[in-house]
Amino acid sequence: MSKVKLATDWLDVCAGCHMSLLDIDERLVALLDKVEITSTPITDLKHPPKEGVDVGILTGAISNTHQLEAAKEMRERCKILVAIGDCAALNGIPSMRNSFDPEETLKYGYITTISTVDGKIPRSDELGKLFDRSMAIHELVQVEVNLPGCPPSADSIYHVIAELLEGRIPSLSGEFLKYD
Repeated sequence: MSKVKLATDWLDVCAGCHMSLLDIDERLVALLDKVEITSTPITDLKHPPKEGVDVGILTGAISNTHQLEAAKEMRERCKILVAIGDCAALNGIPSMRNSFDPEETLKYGYITTISTVDGKIPRSDELGKLFDRSMAIHELVQVEVNLPGCPPSADSIYHVIAELLEGRIPSLSGEFLKYD
């Protein structure tokens, strides 16, 4: 039996959701009997393979052009897309900047903060252009499963992956949607 191919990526995020994924602990090792992890932001392989994967997992909101490209690429290359965490599912913390002008946000972050000396806003075609507002993933690409939480528990993430491995879209309620 072939393994389920799984790819992950993070967008505008703190990395807490990927840490929660790793907190599955020894269950992660058992999952490797059934899952081939093709790409992840914490390995050298950053993009899902062109031939596609079964499950794509995204964490974080979409706040710039590069993040949108990454979300679209994941959507195109996966059969089932899972948005994990409040930022991905609900726009969470990144939405705090939505009431500010993007240029003012950049100015504050790179020039006027108290810890900045001789700051300069980085400008390059290689950098993603900041959108006027941050957005949850489902606002821009189709998502089959949204798992909120900041971060969601390792048990909740494991439940989602285990259900998908059984060919079911997970039912998320009760203990899987609690905040500790």
